[in-house]
Amino acid sequence: MAAGTAAGAAAAAAAVSLFAYYLLIHKVGARLPWVRPTRRRGLVEAIGNTPLIRINSLSDATGCEILGKAEFLNPGGSVKDRVAVKIIEEALESGELLCGGTVTEGSAGSTAISLATVAPAYGCKCHVVIPDDAAIEKSQIIEALGATVERVRPVSITHRDHFVNIARRRALEANKSEAAQRGLSDKETNGSMHINTRMLHEIAGTQGESNETLTNGSAHAISEVQYNGKCDHNTNSKGGFFADQFENMANYRAHYEWTGPEIWQQTKGALHAFVAAAGTGGTIAGVSRYLKEKDANIKCFLMDPPGSGLFNKVTRGVMYTKEEAEGKRLKNPFDTITEGIGINRVTRNFMMAELDGAYRGTDREAVEMSRFLLKNDGLFVGSSSAMNCIGAVRVAQDLGPGHTIVTILCDSGMRHLSKFFNDQYLANHGLTPTATGLEFLDQ
Repeated sequence: MAAGTAAGAAAAAAAVSLFAYYLLIHKVGARLPWVRPTRRRGLVEAIGNTPLIRINSLSDATGCEILGKAEFLNPGGSVKDRVAVKIIEEALESGELLCGGTVTEGSAGSTAISLATVAPAYGCKCHVVIPDDAAIEKSQIIEALGATVERVRPVSITHRDHFVNIARRRALEANKSEAAQRGLSDKETNGSMHINTRMLHEIAGTQGESNETLTNGSAHAISEVQYNGKCDHNTNSKGGFFADQFENMANYRAHYEWTGPEIWQQTKGALHAFVAAAGTGGTIAGVSRYLKEKDANIKCFLMDPPGSGLFNKVTRGVMYTKEEAEGKRLKNPFDTITEGIGINRVTRNFMMAELDGAYRGTDREAVEMSRFLLKNDGLFVGSSSAMNCIGAVRVAQDLGPGHTIVTILCDSGMRHLSKFFNDQYLANHGLTPTATGLEFLDQ
């Protein structure tokens, strides 16, 4: 009897402990930034929590643990899925984007694909403006996802017809149209028209866009439709919202609140360095700042492609690139086969980065690295991922064996078939891969 009582007591104690543990986990989990709110369901719920994989070939070659955050496994195929979710949710919650509205963005590919993937999950539409020298399969994917694609010639960011500036105008045009429709409807019903002050300001300033307008440019009608975690796909609400991935700080927050904590959790805080290239700057800024706050000894580095001025900005404090100074630039923003990384201005997102240094890579190194990873690891990655892996090796060589280094595998090679993985295209640019190992990094 005594034994039975003791066993029963032990079982009861175990049950209480398990219940207490369950409550603790759920209470703590609600505070963890990488635990997504329960209202997210379906496609969006599948974004994030990507695996952190060991890149065996590079780890074995350097004596370091080189880990790649496999962001190409997100539903939209890239790290930009996180940014798309954060931008859209913040805009819906603030009322800047209405259910049924159109998200516009100027993008060379990945962010556009992610927005086109995610927007329908929130009951919204997507309009993308993309430079016509980007890989054709990117715009084909965006169109297949149901978004409107506008391909334009590449020009300087200061030009009114730069793809980002056109995307900003498309949002303004959508809001002007919505405002006009609302005005007509209100006159017919003798109701009142509700438009926020930003909308009035930007519609008034559409004829002569100022530098202030370029900071976001998103103007959005306020209506009785309030975001409650879901959208009615049949809603009549319209209007536009300019995502503005370069300057919208939701980009940075997506990685500070989400990607960075995942890396910290997956490594159990046992990492020595993080390295990544920057386009908008959101990833490197959010991750570096989060990791530095957790452990100031973690080194964070930028990996910069040809023609970008960020390397000199980080190492010398001056935005400068020899390709521009020598008049060698063939396209905007610079002549390189890598897409989505490198820039010649400092964005609001990049300003948040906490960096210890920077490295530079070449187009040839990116091509060779992508083939090396495919042959030795079965990793089929795009140009930015390959450039990040070059950075990881450079960091490993400088730190020496025994260190753990994390980088981002931004997207796969599937959206780089017409250029980066096109033998004829590479041959035309003198970039046919010839290396048998990592000797290309010693050149």
